[in-house]
Amino acid sequence: MADHSTDGTWDLIVTPWHLDEHLPAFPIPATATEVGRPILPDGPVPARMNLLHRAAADAVAQAAKPLVLSGDCPTSRAAVASLQRRHHDMAVLWIDAHGDFNTPAISTSGYLGGMALAMLTGHTSGLFDDTLVLRPVPETSVVLADARDLDPAEGDALTTSQVRRVPADPAAITAALSRLGPVPVYVHLDIDVIDGAELPGVRFPSGPGPSLARIEECLAAACETADVVAAYLACAWLPEHVGDQTSRQTISRLTAALGARLAWPAPAGS
Repeated sequence: MADHSTDGTWDLIVTPWHLDEHLPAFPIPATATEVGRPILPDGPVPARMNLLHRAAADAVAQAAKPLVLSGDCPTSRAAVASLQRRHHDMAVLWIDAHGDFNTPAISTSGYLGGMALAMLTGHTSGLFDDTLVLRPVPETSVVLADARDLDPAEGDALTTSQVRRVPADPAAITAALSRLGPVPVYVHLDIDVIDGAELPGVRFPSGPGPSLARIEECLAAACETADVVAAYLACAWLPEHVGDQTSRQTISRLTAALGARLAWPAPAGS
């Protein structure tokens, strides 16, 4: 794949969907590769999602250093499965207002977006087929930052797990990543980690939390501390807000904290 980042470092990839729902208003940077959406047959949502994830995994496989902009968190399983083809061992930094550690057995809603980290760590066996060949990431290799909004059973599952939980604080993230040693790191960020009053239109707002500026500091600290080989930004706005100017500005600031500079297409008719 050609280098699609403006600074020669990141390959920008866009997966404009939420679960199996296409998001036509999803903002596509001028320098990004949009993953083609395959035709989805009628059937169970996980089966439809799996087709999307296979397409995303193929795109990530072609990128030297992928930075994925997505409308959900579960597509992260495609990114990680693809990265595992080149990195035998890999750690995960997951920054999110939610734990995403629910499973079909304990979820009260059945919402698949709330199971994304559980998918990566091997706790949703049988939910998808094995075409991605995703290897479970060891819980000891996962750092979960913030996760202030947990379901009761999900909180219990995290408490008994070996996932390392830290606040969304640059110093805490630096310390946690340093303990992992010299291992490649995948950074995952859900924008709903940002204080709800500062970020309108989020699908699942979680009230007071860290500021956008603090999350920028967290991302910069991760890049300074660890060998960040890939990053993923879950742009979890409601469909009618995902393309707002404020949403684009937030995406630009967060990607800049990772070292990427986005260029947006000129408005139609300009």
